[in-house]
Amino acid sequence: MSTRSLVLIALFTAIIVVLGLIPPIMVGFFPVAIQVQSLGVILAGVVLGARGGTLSVLLLLALVAIGLPVLSGGRGGLAVFVGPTAGYLVGFLPQAFATGWVANSVVARGLKGWKLIGGLFLAGVVGVVINHVLGVTWLSIAAGLNFTDAVIGNLIFVPGDLAKAALAAYAGQLVVTNLGTRSRV
Repeated sequence: MSTRSLVLIALFTAIIVVLGLIPPIMVGFFPVAIQVQSLGVILAGVVLGARGGTLSVLLLLALVAIGLPVLSGGRGGLAVFVGPTAGYLVGFLPQAFATGWVANSVVARGLKGWKLIGGLFLAGVVGVVINHVLGVTWLSIAAGLNFTDAVIGNLIFVPGDLAKAALAAYAGQLVVTNLGTRSRV
């Protein structure tokens, strides 16, 4: 792996961490907060592709596991991997991979303009769906919620995550237009 690839992976891990510094908004009745950190995960997949996005998130999870407070709300340590939001956290990994895999396919087709943005948005949405499925499943198990109640409670996060996918698609389009495939790891 080249030095450029390592730097890009570390850069996107740092971006995810910095987005986690923005304070989360708690939703009164639901144990999951609205946070911006997942935008960084979508961006990593869209800009770096499947391999780079996945490695960027894997580095983030390693930092969390050793106890650094790099998650939204200053959380870190092994306990977050068994809490009610662990499905969303661990779901970052397949989210980044799936987003990057679809984004790689879109970029390889040589699409431009709105078609490129639409394809990258689809990539982000695929990742969001995977993350929500894993998050809701784990939440219903860990918090002892009925699965239907967990799905209904999760719906409050869908508009925000779709907005994050749209923002990431726009940013990804700018990167692809200006750098081509040089940002792909």
